[in-house]
Amino acid sequence: MPVITFNAFSFLQKKLKEKHIEYSNVTLTLKQGSSAKDLIRRVQLDSEEVEVVFINGKVASVDTIIQDKDRVALIPPGTPGPYRVLLGFKNKKLK
Repeated sequence: MPVITFNAFSFLQKKLKEKHIEYSNVTLTLKQGSSAKDLIRRVQLDSEEVEVVFINGKVASVDTIIQDKDRVALIPPGTPGPYRVLLGFKNKKLK
């Protein structure tokens, strides 16, 4: 079973905090074959609340299967323009 490091950023932190779900450098164990979409559901977010998934520092599809020791981060819609380019997800469609 994959063990990952999970982070959520910006507005997602507030949403997860309200649900008493940890969101910063959290170690999670996932079922084998879990995708980023499965992780989003596990942390009780709707897919519309997540614009971008980063896996090991790179933009990934929500259908990407998460591997052992991956670092996974969720980014909400509304990240300011310049950061979108720097982070590599300007005009990306992930769903």
